[in-house]
Amino acid sequence: MSAVNAVRPDRLRELLDTIIEALDEPLDGSSLAARAYLSRFHFDRLVAAGLGEPPAALRRRLLLERAAWQLARATSVTEAGIDAGYGSTEAFSRAFSRAFGLPPSRFARTDFRLAAPNGVHFHPPSGLRVSGAERSLAAMDLTDRLLEHDHWLTGRLIERAGELSEGQLDREIRPGNRVLSFDAPEPSVRTMLEALVWTKEVWAAAIAGRDFPAGRDRSLGGLRARHESAGEELLSLARGMRDRAEWDDSFVDALCEPPQSFTLGSVVAHVITFAAHRRQVLAGALAELGVEGVESLDPIQWEHRLEAESTGAVGA
Repeated sequence: MSAVNAVRPDRLRELLDTIIEALDEPLDGSSLAARAYLSRFHFDRLVAAGLGEPPAALRRRLLLERAAWQLARATSVTEAGIDAGYGSTEAFSRAFSRAFGLPPSRFARTDFRLAAPNGVHFHPPSGLRVSGAERSLAAMDLTDRLLEHDHWLTGRLIERAGELSEGQLDREIRPGNRVLSFDAPEPSVRTMLEALVWTKEVWAAAIAGRDFPAGRDRSLGGLRARHESAGEELLSLARGMRDRAEWDDSFVDALCEPPQSFTLGSVVAHVITFAAHRRQVLAGALAELGVEGVESLDPIQWEHRLEAESTGAVGA
């Protein structure tokens, strides 16, 4: 386990927030620790354990990184030194030269980050960038994250649609709604859900090289089961393509009229793009039909929810 993982992630985030919020305040170590409701000893120990860097050293480095960023944007040495908390230009120049290997008057690089044991750096204009935890080669990449988010949220939207009556499910709440010119209209909640599920079924079958599925159950129970199966298959296929570096591989879909050639990467991008659009329209339709508190469509909030669930902060 790395040093960053030695402290609970949410607690480590709170400590980092405390440091960045006080970055421009002339606080001593005890005053900074008090902001986190800790003694100086415990604050220093937790930050050092979680980041492999004492809080005072972390704060100095972040201020120097910010100063380097400012210098590269034509800020004067005097102004950058004052912003970094140094009482004199000479003191700032000495500290900057030790850190970057050249005086601030000569600094013009765009790379302002210093070596760090923890992946925590200043992030312009006034924030932090924190590298993710150590991951294995099989860990989630961006494509996984987008597909995982889509799979989870589509499943939740199907569940929330269960609050509607059969009549509401089939009401034409978006007359004439057509996402792609070659698709059928999607005027109702049921047709929107069917399109989300069918798209995954079609492309999973095309990539796997088998016939399109038959017997499309359009009940909510059927849509739920179909989505679970097709979504999981598409996730598995995408991970295999990623691991084998097959994004630029092409296949010919003979079921198209006429047959067409697609790259695997373009297919996954297609599914993600139009699923996001359909989910947005569907969420609005559910809200209009009286479904309250429809889940956020934001992957950032989804990821925060997963973190909270993993620590027991919220119910599943």
